[in-house]
Amino acid sequence: MRKVLRLKRVSIVVGLLFVGALALVGILSLTRGTPVKAVVAIGDKNGPPTVTDSLFSRSMALYTGLQLFKGNAVQQVNNGAVYTDLWRDLRAAKHTITVQMYYSRPGVVADTMAAILTERARAGVRVLLVLDAFGSQNLKKEWADSLRAAGVEIGLLRQLHWYSLHNASDRSHVRVVVVDGKIGYTGGFGLADYWLGDGKHKDQWRDSNARFEGPAVMALQAAFAAAWAECTGELISGDIYFPKAAFLPDNGGVEAGVFFASPTTGSTPAERFVALSIASARKTLYVANSYFVPDDDFRKLLVSARQRGVDVRILTVSDETDVKTTLWAGRGRYEQLLAAGIRIYEYQPAMMHSKTFVVDGIWGSIGSMNFDNRSLAFNNESNLVFLDSTQGAHMNATFIDDLTRSKEINLEEFKRRPWFHRVIENGAGLLSRLL
Repeated sequence: MRKVLRLKRVSIVVGLLFVGALALVGILSLTRGTPVKAVVAIGDKNGPPTVTDSLFSRSMALYTGLQLFKGNAVQQVNNGAVYTDLWRDLRAAKHTITVQMYYSRPGVVADTMAAILTERARAGVRVLLVLDAFGSQNLKKEWADSLRAAGVEIGLLRQLHWYSLHNASDRSHVRVVVVDGKIGYTGGFGLADYWLGDGKHKDQWRDSNARFEGPAVMALQAAFAAAWAECTGELISGDIYFPKAAFLPDNGGVEAGVFFASPTTGSTPAERFVALSIASARKTLYVANSYFVPDDDFRKLLVSARQRGVDVRILTVSDETDVKTTLWAGRGRYEQLLAAGIRIYEYQPAMMHSKTFVVDGIWGSIGSMNFDNRSLAFNNESNLVFLDSTQGAHMNATFIDDLTRSKEINLEEFKRRPWFHRVIENGAGLLSRLL
């Protein structure tokens, strides 16, 4: 009898240890970070290559898979203006439409998208729509059912099941619209009405998006294809989705590409993309990001840029944010950056949802990727990236214009904030690996 009781106790202890080990593995998986601490160029007194050095774009391709192509036409379409162009292009589709959205909710934008996709599908256009199972859960079943009835093919990405719990933290934050394999859109927009408006009034989000034509569209289509294959098992290919003519660059236009980030263990492409971009800056580095929560190493990279004379400015959210935890965690990092001479601004009129940066007025990114651990370690992200002085000048001008509606954070004033703000910041900071 005693042996049986002893065996039971041992079994319980072993079971608890096993469950504890599994829980620890889960926690470590959910809170993993990225390992790059610095970008070095051993033996090169000038440091890592600048954005105008051909080695920069080659290094970026080797480390992240990003390919730049000449001959693209790029338009920056901000705030609600994106829908004017988007609706027009979708209505003109002749062969295919592919759409992937992260966040969706009922309203005018979602209904307009549904009406256009329905009409085009009934006209014989093959329409493929990927919705993130988490980000689009607010849409009603009837909304999707009406699209399916019209012939739109819908895939739900990363539905949560017991057997996929280990991937629960990996989200696809990608935005894709491709029309006839010729026109592409990406950025921060989604299917919700607060993306309407001019970004200068309350409840009208300030966001940045890109419309583009040329070889870069093929990379965006490939990003969609990866999601479609994941949720349907069907890998799309062929001339209807990847027209041969779309691969032919010319010597004019904008040199651009699409950076599609995927989570990996260890160092991620997203981490290397951001680290190399910061290290390349020599004159200016302007970052606009809604969820700005850089970890210790990325703060050091930003401080290092400022120490070598780069004008580093950060534009982020104010109290108008939709995620208070991220706001507080970000503010908990201000003092170190401000003390180094980095200038930080909070956008005042509305939620600032942009995810952009521009380096030395020539290397820039517009997309879905945030400056936080979630984007760098866990998410799929899509970004239109360019190496072009005209686009860079436009981005700089937009950034400076946004600063006129922003409050610059003063270090001495910020230090005098209430003590309980520090407590909240520290508490939010403990969750920074999950944000």
